Amino acid sequence: MDRVTAEDMLMFVNAAITSSGQREFHSAASAQRFSLDFLHEYMIGNYRDLYAATLALDINDHNATLIAHRLLVTAADADDDQKRLEGQLIGRRLRLVAPQRVYELFRRLRQSRVNNRRTRAIIRDWLSHRPDPAFDAVKYRTPLKQAVRHAHVKPDGDELGPFLFAGKTRYATPILESWRRAHYEQASIYDLPYTVAEGFAAKHNIDRATFLERIEPRMTRVERLRLQESARRSKIDLGVDLGAMPLTRLSSYVLSLPVTERVERRAELTHALRAAAAKVAAGHRWGRVAAVLDDSFSAFGSRQKRRRPLAVALACHYLCEAMADSYVPLWTSGRTDALLTYPRGVTPLGERVLDALEHNPDRLLIVSDGWDNAPGGMASEVLRVWRTRLDPEHEVIVVHLNPEYDADTFDVKKIGHVPTVGVRDAEDVPALVEFARFTEGHTGLAELKAHFDDRIARFLEG
Repeated sequence: MDRVTAEDMLMFVNAAITSSGQREFHSAASAQRFSLDFLHEYMIGNYRDLYAATLALDINDHNATLIAHRLLVTAADADDDQKRLEGQLIGRRLRLVAPQRVYELFRRLRQSRVNNRRTRAIIRDWLSHRPDPAFDAVKYRTPLKQAVRHAHVKPDGDELGPFLFAGKTRYATPILESWRRAHYEQASIYDLPYTVAEGFAAKHNIDRATFLERIEPRMTRVERLRLQESARRSKIDLGVDLGAMPLTRLSSYVLSLPVTERVERRAELTHALRAAAAKVAAGHRWGRVAAVLDDSFSAFGSRQKRRRPLAVALACHYLCEAMADSYVPLWTSGRTDALLTYPRGVTPLGERVLDALEHNPDRLLIVSDGWDNAPGGMASEVLRVWRTRLDPEHEVIVVHLNPEYDADTFDVKKIGHVPTVGVRDAEDVPALVEFARFTEGHTGLAELKAHFDDRIARFLEG
């Protein structure tokens, strides 16, 4: 029974890391959502304590808010000690979640008529930790207004309340006054957050190129990245700061550039990728490393998660380079220039795994969606023979990192009996590789719970 529990928990962690309910290359968005919803219901119904503990792990924002919502909706099923710990985990996790997702969670709680004392306390606590309430009042005006009403919170200061519910003829807070004036004065638009200013720009019929050029200083890093391609067509430089970007997001940005531009900016982009990888790699050494990196056609991902699997593979490439004493990268396409990679062709994982093992590494990392099809199943068979005949003592550490959730199996697709964990950001790889040991079946539920308890303690202390 303990083994079943451990397997169920590991399956859920993989799903919570990788799936965001969006379309993947191999499954539609509806299948992703149905599969993920079923898994959440199964876990909270059978393993509530472990389900809540997942909030302390490196899961994505989508699943963090789904867990928080289900825990608060089903509060009657928990005892006082459980409620106390769940409240602490939810409160801590929400501070790490993107604010628009938190406001969406509050909207769903309001829609579900969840308004108990613990829920109101969580909303009040989260709002009290927002660094700039006036900024939130402008950028998230309607969801903030709903959250304040739902939790019976009195907005700070003398102006937020009137701004949200009544209105004034003039505000002393600059951003509130800019919002008021933007209704009739174009110049004030450019003192507002991009998403708010965009609506006013449309209202005033401002030319798109002119608007992007003038609003650029107000854009967030993510907004600059998202709009880079359209801005480039208008010959506008949004001033993307490569040095401030985390490794996986930087990899996505690099892959969005035309190959010709990557060639022209090779030194700049390579330096930025290596610098970002060095920040993640600090304190980690992996010895001799070989990596099998999937750049087959399926690495394109989907329209919603464009080139995401390939971005993870590219980020892992530079991370392995930073952590290894010696490093051999092996792309499934056979390419040797990582910076110029793009999704193409079939997935000969078996051949690349053979090539990797010939280099006698201390550690083999496989970054792939697991669809081994040239020929099918060869990678699993190669690794089976390797483990049983040539490396029965597991001297070579083999880990499969999979960036895509398989809706049909409620898990990430595995390669034989190799330890497999889901991955969303390469920044989490050192911790995920450590976590992979639990998927080999050599450790039991007690060890897994001890790991969770340690993560919870460090998470709440942080």
